[in-house]
Amino acid sequence: MSAYELELDSESGASGAASVSMNYIEVIETVISSLQQDQSAMVSHSEEGSYLWKFKYGSAEVFVQLMGTSDEDVLTVWSPILSLPVPNEAQLLRKLLELNWASTFESRFAIVNNQVVVNTQRTLAELSPAEVSRNITIVATIADDHDDSLKAEFAAS
Repeated sequence: MSAYELELDSESGASGAASVSMNYIEVIETVISSLQQDQSAMVSHSEEGSYLWKFKYGSAEVFVQLMGTSDEDVLTVWSPILSLPVPNEAQLLRKLLELNWASTFESRFAIVNNQVVVNTQRTLAELSPAEVSRNITIVATIADDHDDSLKAEFAAS
């Protein structure tokens, strides 16, 4: 995988399947360009066709992964919030479950690799540019809204 700074002036590919795959990439890069701060966006692209973007939104670091461009492929957006273990983990888990019910829209809090994250996943089948934008924006906003308060309340001293 090669990493390079995000170039937002990419040209459209040829018509057909390549054009469809470029549209997902262009939509994602347009959304990230509108949200990123301090030119923080970076992208890596594998030879197999997957992409991974990273950008800063407020105090949150947000990742967007596109595994391919077929209908069965998945768009995943996540943002790490808090490292585990923490004191009062049971209270943290209860709070996260309550937040999942009340305030995460299409995203959710989850635990992966000993980190609390906000994430969402969606297959590309019938995925609209508005849904791409909403998924990225929701994860970035919820992560930025909750990361500092959760760290203050639950992070290990």
